[in-house]
Amino acid sequence: MSRDYPSALVVYESLFDNTARVARAIVRGLRAAGFEAHSVPVTSVASTGPVDVDLLLLGAPTHAFSLSRPGSRADAVRQGAPPDRAKVGAREWIPLIGPDRFGTSLAAVFDTRAAKVRRWPLAAGTTAARLLHRRGFRLIRKPVAFLVDGTRGPLLSGEEERAERWGQMIGAACLAEIDRAA
Repeated sequence: MSRDYPSALVVYESLFDNTARVARAIVRGLRAAGFEAHSVPVTSVASTGPVDVDLLLLGAPTHAFSLSRPGSRADAVRQGAPPDRAKVGAREWIPLIGPDRFGTSLAAVFDTRAAKVRRWPLAAGTTAARLLHRRGFRLIRKPVAFLVDGTRGPLLSGEEERAERWGQMIGAACLAEIDRAA
């Protein structure tokens, strides 16, 4: 690492603010673990150039047991999501990136999903993990899900705190990976 502190970037897709809230909580956890960490919506980072970080995290809402598609984001807009958030999703962004763009192959993935389908094996995180792996990223842990009440949310009680703890845990796992490689 060339910086004083390890760094992490949390990229998220969020239509109703639930995934954004989880991303911000994860950033707090990463900072508590000693990271310089920031979160950005996928709509903002889609047009930016290279970023040098030690860990890339990606979060997205689960739509029809997978990452969103243009049609499912249009449905979310009809349900009240701001139209500017539906321009691009994680599914369209992942094929445009690789480890060379971020200076790391280390990644972690999270998703948000309705509590009533919490135990389904297929979700945005599963799909994102598979697609990131195909692009050359190495996941340091299995994807994790954070639960919302219904389609629009809010997050279930305690989920932001759980996300912050997960951010700390992922930060520690990343540092162990960096130490192992050194």
